[in-house]
Amino acid sequence: MNTESDVMSGWIPRSGFQLRKAGVQFDAVRVDGDRGREVADLLASMTDGDPGPVVQQANGARPVYFLVPVGSTAFKYWPPGVTPLAAGPNLVAYVPVPARGGATWPLSWRHEPYDEAHLVHAQLLCAALQSMPG
Repeated sequence: MNTESDVMSGWIPRSGFQLRKAGVQFDAVRVDGDRGREVADLLASMTDGDPGPVVQQANGARPVYFLVPVGSTAFKYWPPGVTPLAAGPNLVAYVPVPARGGATWPLSWRHEPYDEAHLVHAQLLCAALQSMPG
């Protein structure tokens, strides 16, 4: 049985934010700036407000990280400017993950996770990205 405390003790930090290695609990897809926020909103409208966990960053290139199942970024055409973050031979990537509340700036949840198994559907994300002007 997954409770909120189980999820939080798994990969969501209790305070602040931490880097999580891609390929363990999830992979991620990074989309910078307004485009990432627009895609997150599009996915939310396509999934009745429940696209899966999405992290946004408020500084720098203002990236948005879509947390997807491990291995699901492979063998897909990701449009230019989209960065899949995964693990593999000679490949290590880290994804920033904020706590659910408190001081997490510059990171925040655009869409919070509620269950470890519920992640963003990678194929749906890929289709949404391809449908938007780049």
